Amino acid sequence: MFALVLRSLLIPLARVVYRPVIEGRENVPRRGPVILASNHLSFIDSMVIPLVAPRPVAFLAKSEYWTMGGLKGRISKSFFTAISAVPVERGTHRAAQASLDASLGVLNEGMAFGIYPEGKRSLDGRLYRGRTGVAWLALESGAPVVPVALEGTEKIQPVGKRLPRVRRVTVRFGEPLDFDDRRELRPVGPVRRAVTDEIMDAIAALSGQERASVYNEGPKDDTEAA
Repeated sequence: MFALVLRSLLIPLARVVYRPVIEGRENVPRRGPVILASNHLSFIDSMVIPLVAPRPVAFLAKSEYWTMGGLKGRISKSFFTAISAVPVERGTHRAAQASLDASLGVLNEGMAFGIYPEGKRSLDGRLYRGRTGVAWLALESGAPVVPVALEGTEKIQPVGKRLPRVRRVTVRFGEPLDFDDRRELRPVGPVRRAVTDEIMDAIAALSGQERASVYNEGPKDDTEAA
């Protein structure tokens, strides 16, 4: 109940303070499983998208946010619960597949799930090559993929800064991509690669970012996706 109250307060407060520009909100299906595949510029991306989307959006987050002690721990747990985050263990054996399995569980419950195909935040502003976990999710679940482009979130909390700043952000939701006709195609590796590349092309068209032909191999990111 507290999480619901917190969410009802956070959404209008964030919109008053940050005055986000939201485009294509109507492209997000109001019901049923859907994958929101976004570019990744800042730690706060996983907070921005759920606060501007027309429905709750679950993201993966490290389980430590739910297990910290004291007042800070209670606030952390309430906040991440309010934005529908899903706790996962990091750094354990088979962690990547466990994260994908948790993500698939969210979709199988008919919810919206957010993922960053790049894996890590882009520190230079370029859009990196997507990892195929997003395609695995789309093909396993049959859920449509809505490409998302964030702009300006890196200015709210730049790398190395602890406190957020007030900066205006833009969030664009693209038209849903349906890959249902490819779920039975073989071999699966090339299919997943092609689906991932199509998703990244759609994100690039929305964001206008310069493309990088390599994977983002930067420092470990708490929001990293498989």
